[in-house]
Amino acid sequence: MTGHLGLGSNLGDRRARLQAAVDGLAARGVRVTASSSTYETDPVGEVLDQPAFLNACVAIETELGPEALLDAAKDVEREAGRLTDTGAPGYVRHGPRALDVDVLLLGDVTHRSERLVVPHPALLERRFVLIPLLELDFALAAPGGAALADALAALPVTDGVRRAGPPLDVLS
Repeated sequence: MTGHLGLGSNLGDRRARLQAAVDGLAARGVRVTASSSTYETDPVGEVLDQPAFLNACVAIETELGPEALLDAAKDVEREAGRLTDTGAPGYVRHGPRALDVDVLLLGDVTHRSERLVVPHPALLERRFVLIPLLELDFALAAPGGAALADALAALPVTDGVRRAGPPLDVLS
């Protein structure tokens, strides 16, 4: 099955952390087939007073189902030093993070559980996701037919999304 993941980091060597995510996914049954360029993005959401993020989107192939793919993503986040325990010292929901790996799309699959919603519920509202995702495939649509390019065109240009560097290295 094909799919797309969003990667983000705003702590430490951000590009190295994104690359580590690509490399770590391969060991967990997730083959990254393509990467967008990297984009520096202003924080959005509940915590705006934090460093800028480096984001990218990757195309994947996997035999994992949605929940197993989420488990693989969370393993990669923890390996990179992401605090995920809400009781851990230093944890801030929507705050700075070493690595964030989001399941954006998984083929034509729609999935809803307590842990995961696919397509990602904020997919059509985030320029920092849509821009790199559309770089990978401008014709992408969410299950049900919503064209991602149309969603991007409808968003106000209020948050900064700037191309920062070339695509991440993809294992062949």
